[in-house]
Amino acid sequence: MATVMNMHWPEVSKNQYEEARRQVAWETNVPKGAKFHVSWFAKDGLHVLDIWESQSDFEQFVKDRLMPAVKRIGIQSHPKVQFESAHAIFAPNVATK
Repeated sequence: MATVMNMHWPEVSKNQYEEARRQVAWETNVPKGAKFHVSWFAKDGLHVLDIWESQSDFEQFVKDRLMPAVKRIGIQSHPKVQFESAHAIFAPNVATK
């Protein structure tokens, strides 16, 4: 069954997140195992909810692609990340902007 990844990264700004999107290009060069990604900003910072084939696929993406870009951008902090096994997935008509 798929893995749900829940991330909270209070110190990351919208501009830094957009720069990471540009540099990592996960939307055009989809990482192995990535199934779904949604992000939002609340009063307490960046939140991300992903679905991956496995936790190890996400961890490999972080090691090989995300963290090198994070370092180049100058982000010093680390996110709080939690994993759980997905029970059910239903995402009809999911649209992107």
